[in-house]
Amino acid sequence: MTDPLDQRAGRSTPTGEHGWNGDAGNRPVRRDPVQVKGELWRSQPQAGRWPYIAPEPYADLDPCADQGSYTEPEASAVRMRFAERPSSRYGPRRAHARQPKKRRRLRRAVLALLSVVVVAAGGTYGWAETQLQRDVDLGAYGDRPPPGEGTNYLIVGSDSRDGLSSDDVKDLHAGGGGGRRTDSMMLLHTGAHGTSLVSLPRDSWITVPGRLDTSTGKTKQPEGDKLNAAFSYGGPELLVHTVEKNTKLRIDHYAEIGFAGFVNIVNAIGGVRMCLDRDIKDKKSGADLRKGCHTLNGKQALAFVRQRHQEREGDLGRSRNQQKFLSTLAHQAGRPGTLFDPREIGPAIQAGLDTLIVDKDMSLRDLSRMFRAVQSVSGGHGKQINVPVSGFGVPTPKGNVLKWDAKKSAQLFDDLRHDRPVKETGKASR
Repeated sequence: MTDPLDQRAGRSTPTGEHGWNGDAGNRPVRRDPVQVKGELWRSQPQAGRWPYIAPEPYADLDPCADQGSYTEPEASAVRMRFAERPSSRYGPRRAHARQPKKRRRLRRAVLALLSVVVVAAGGTYGWAETQLQRDVDLGAYGDRPPPGEGTNYLIVGSDSRDGLSSDDVKDLHAGGGGGRRTDSMMLLHTGAHGTSLVSLPRDSWITVPGRLDTSTGKTKQPEGDKLNAAFSYGGPELLVHTVEKNTKLRIDHYAEIGFAGFVNIVNAIGGVRMCLDRDIKDKKSGADLRKGCHTLNGKQALAFVRQRHQEREGDLGRSRNQQKFLSTLAHQAGRPGTLFDPREIGPAIQAGLDTLIVDKDMSLRDLSRMFRAVQSVSGGHGKQINVPVSGFGVPTPKGNVLKWDAKKSAQLFDDLRHDRPVKETGKASR
């Protein structure tokens, strides 16, 4: 058997010779020194046998260098890094393990605040979901257009006095006229090409579909009338059916708000900032506004969106004002100062839900999508569109009306139905 050290030295020793302890078969006797520089053996000028000499590590280093105890460079750097850091009972801490107390306290405070916001938002969401008045059956009349591409919302502002006292009605100039009517109607389309907000003037001359007259029990044939009349005859269901028949667009969701809800929302968010290019004074709506920029409260805002006698184009001009105001209202209600302030968002949600009426399939998530879509219009990521018209103030047996341009309006609604890009018209300055 050959010793590995002999192999390294280039010699072999037969098995069975005596080692330095005199045991056969152990280490062999070394007759001559084996010099392996800097490794295990080195020679010494002495007579006699050569005993085993423990190796000195790094014996080949410069003899003039400092011969103090050697320390590996990496281990030394690690010990120096930990030298000024207190150790725990589990041993030295890592460099990144110990953070300043202020940073830990700040992180805990942020986590606690986020937890409160999430819990509060979840509670508000659950409560608001139960408060939606899902009263409208979109398919009440049947015979609906097939679903198109994208999503269509019909947004209606009604002259409902629910939630108003007699003094409120007088103060807001909301009296006069019986029954239930609409003051504004807008078609909101969302799809692959963004958002389009289309005003549907209430004096638009359209065809009201045949229906059962609930007051007489008789069936009425289709007839020409103002778009607003459909709401008066059959409420939201007949209005949706009329819009679908005249546009060939399927309405996916419906949202309606009355006078009280409108006023309360505006007041809850601290008013809406609007800039007017002229003075507006209208006795019927109560509008009395000066040229320039103003923050309109609920009463002033309601008068602004209802007035039309100061508009050169009558109901068409009013529709533009309503479109501009709605997008601005959504933009300001969605600003961070309102969304994350419980003192503002809570009253705003309560005010909106008090008189908000939606369709039976509308969820709070759908309502939020609708709200964000209106916001996108005010933020420049959507289009404001007016139905192309061929004339306004046209006399008919039902009064002066606004007539749509048959060819251009049909093209507009066909583009929306197939979710194609549409041309922006009637863009209002802010």
